Amino acid sequence: MTALALVIGSDLDAPLAWRAGRPISRRQYLADVAALAGRLPAHGSMLSLTGDRYRFAVGLGAAMLRGHTSLLPPNHTDDMIRRLRELYADIYCVVDPGAAPNGLPMVEHLPAHRTGSASSAPADAVRTAARVGAASGNDVPQIDADLIAARVLTSGSTGAPLPHAKPWALLVASAQAEAARLAESMGRASLDGVALVATVPAQHMYGFESTVLIALQGGAAFDAERPFYPADIAAALARLPRPRLLVTTPFHLKMLLDSRVALPAVDLALSATAPLAPQLAARAEAALGAPLMEIYGCTEAGQVATRRTTAGAEWRTFDALRLHGDADRTTVVGGHVPQPTVLADVLEVIDPQRFRLLGRSNDLVNIAGKRSSLSHLNFHLNAIDGVADGAFWMPPETGAEPEVTRLVAFVVAPDRANTGILAALRERIDPAFLPRRIIRVARLPRDPTGKLPADRLA
Repeated sequence: MTALALVIGSDLDAPLAWRAGRPISRRQYLADVAALAGRLPAHGSMLSLTGDRYRFAVGLGAAMLRGHTSLLPPNHTDDMIRRLRELYADIYCVVDPGAAPNGLPMVEHLPAHRTGSASSAPADAVRTAARVGAASGNDVPQIDADLIAARVLTSGSTGAPLPHAKPWALLVASAQAEAARLAESMGRASLDGVALVATVPAQHMYGFESTVLIALQGGAAFDAERPFYPADIAAALARLPRPRLLVTTPFHLKMLLDSRVALPAVDLALSATAPLAPQLAARAEAALGAPLMEIYGCTEAGQVATRRTTAGAEWRTFDALRLHGDADRTTVVGGHVPQPTVLADVLEVIDPQRFRLLGRSNDLVNIAGKRSSLSHLNFHLNAIDGVADGAFWMPPETGAEPEVTRLVAFVVAPDRANTGILAALRERIDPAFLPRRIIRVARLPRDPTGKLPADRLA
């Protein structure tokens, strides 16, 4: 049986995480994993409900030591938990100390002063955990390469969660490919010693891969918190040593820059979940004093490619990945994508490792014979001076012979009139795509990663 280490790196005293400016070593992490693994059910599927990134990582490791799978749903609403119970009869959840009951079997993390603190579990606990995962001859557990370490769940058209299995070997390959690309972008041989702050949750695929997994498999160390407000993001960065990496989204990045909070220098910024406007990328690089990279991927294939937004529109796949096809039928294969996988986007494929992203296949709109994408229109809407946030929405057609459907725009723009927004849009987009209505709101109902599900606009 092939097995792969839970944590890579020869120095177990190097940080895996930071809490309140204090490092948590990899050795401490293994002790906390072993302690939690001993308290888990004999069988089951884990749902981690902690908002603490370190505790999430401990839960992930403990679940794998027991041969369990971690469930990563799109949200933790009561309805989602009910649906998960229908799919996984053996589901249990791991929660922060003192969490309210939710109808599922619960396992509490140790209190904060005992998890990731200076104290550690006995060395016997770590050695026992290593034997559970397949003995490696040292203190690092070895995980079965074929273990389904995670099931990433997306919401289907009916709202029912659709699971995507992620074997440990493929997650390892993906994390190591990303770590190599990010290290290259920083002019470093590896991410060893790099400290990162993230505004995205660990339970989301992007946050899972680009914070937790690149710490376990790439040498970086993440901050345990998930700061949201600009001042909190700046404070989290300031308490970490350099080199520093900021993992964020276009929504959080725009909010951060618009706040004009003084920002500590970082050495690299990473963005994902939606295409980033070049103007915003240029502002970010100037404010942070570092290059900004975007990462492209999907739930089915995981991470696929990166680009430095200010350098141009072309994306470059990870080294082992190759593209086939073009337009709305493009597949990717190689490396951590062993089977050809169709991408849910319209790509202009330049060669097997380079492409331009034209938009999501379910994002395209056709009005009066003209074609565009909602992401393209949103890009121009959010580039207007005075628009703090905005999104186009295509209402569903109604009636047997519907009239030409016209777009609606939702905007957060307290200091810009609708007439001014329309005038600016006329200079940027085809008149066919001008919104019939502009609906002003105090804020858009985005999820924790900055995404804006269409059903929330409806």
